[in-house]
Amino acid sequence: MKYLFVIVFIFNIFKSLSQSDSLSIVSTKNIKKTEFKADPFDANSPAKAAFYSAVLPGLGQAYNGSYWKIPLVYAAMGTSLYFYIDSSNKYNLYRDAYKRRLAGYTDDEFIETLSNDDLISAQKQFRENRDFSLMFTIGFYILNIIDANVEAHLDQFSISDDLSFRPSQMINPVSGQNAYGLTFKLNLN
Repeated sequence: MKYLFVIVFIFNIFKSLSQSDSLSIVSTKNIKKTEFKADPFDANSPAKAAFYSAVLPGLGQAYNGSYWKIPLVYAAMGTSLYFYIDSSNKYNLYRDAYKRRLAGYTDDEFIETLSNDDLISAQKQFRENRDFSLMFTIGFYILNIIDANVEAHLDQFSISDDLSFRPSQMINPVSGQNAYGLTFKLNLN
C-alpha cells in the first residue's frame, strides 16, 4: 500500500512537470531575479481631483499636492464674493431710499445730495456690479475645478531633465545681421 502511494505520487509529479513550460524545469540558481513593479494608471485621479474641488474649493489642489494654489483660489473667490456682498448691500440701500421717497418719506440719508434719478442710476450701477461679481465668483469656482482636473491629468506624464529648450543668437553669414532662433535638445542617455 505504501509503495502504491509513492508510485502514484511520483507519477503525478512527473505528469505535472510534463504539462508545465519547459522554462520551469531549468535551474534558476545563477539567474538574478528582478521584480518589475508597474506604475498603474490611476484613471480616477483626475475625476477625484475635480470632485474634491467641486465639494470644497482648493481641496483638489491639495489632493494634487499644489498647496501654493490654495491661497490663490481663496483670494480670487473671496475678493469677488466681497464685491458681490458690498454691491448687493449698496444696491439695497439705494433701492430702499428710492422706495421710501416714492412712499412720501423725506428722511433718507441721500435727501440733500441725490435726486430720484440719481438713486435710480445708482441702483442700476450697483445691480450691474453685483451681477458681474457673481459671474466672476462662479467663473473662479469653475476655474478651480478645471485647474485641479487638468493638473491631475498632467501629473501622469513624466517630466525629466533630459529635455531642454533655449533661445540662441547667431550672425547670418549672408547679410551680417543677427539671427534669432530656438534650440531644442533631447538627451536620450
